[in-house]
Amino acid sequence: STICLFFSSISKTLERYHICNYSNLEAGQSSTDSQNSYQEYTKLKARVEVLQQSQRHILGEDLGQLNIKELEQIERQLDSSLRQIRSRRTQNMLDQLSDLQQKEQSLLEINRSLKIKLDENYVAYQPHWDTAQPQEFFQPLQCNNTMPNRYNQAPGDNIEPSTQNATGVLPGWMI
Repeated sequence: STICLFFSSISKTLERYHICNYSNLEAGQSSTDSQNSYQEYTKLKARVEVLQQSQRHILGEDLGQLNIKELEQIERQLDSSLRQIRSRRTQNMLDQLSDLQQKEQSLLEINRSLKIKLDENYVAYQPHWDTAQPQEFFQPLQCNNTMPNRYNQAPGDNIEPSTQNATGVLPGWMI
C-alpha cells in the first residue's frame, strides 16, 4: 500500500510537472506570439497613418507643412491619376460607341430583311389588288331627289340659288 501511495504521488508529481512545464512553454509561445502580433499591429498602424496623411494631402488638406518637392510629387501623382481617369473614360466611351455601332448594324440588317419581306408580300398581293374593282368595296350613295327643296326651313330663311348643287336640290344633311 505504501508502494501504491508512492507511485500515486510520483504520478501526481509528474502530472503537475508536465502541466507546469507545458503551460510555461505555451505561455512562452503565447508571449512570443503576442510580441509578434503587437509588432505587426504597430507596423500596420503606422502604415494606416501614412496612408491617411497621404489621402489628406491628395485631397488638398494639411499642405502647409510640405516643401516644394513634396508638393511637386503630389502634383505629379494627381496628374498621373487624371491621365489614367481620362484614359479609362475615353476607353469606356469608345466601348459604348462600338456597342452602339454594332446595334446600328444589327438594326440595319433587320430593317433590310423586313423591307425584303414587305416587297415580297407586295409583289405577291399586287395582282389581287389590281383585279379588285373599287365599286365592289365602295358604292356611291343614292340621293333622294324627291325631297322638297325647303325641308324644315324657317319662314324667314331663304336659300340662295348659288348654294344649291347643279340639280338645284340641296342634300338633306345641309339643310
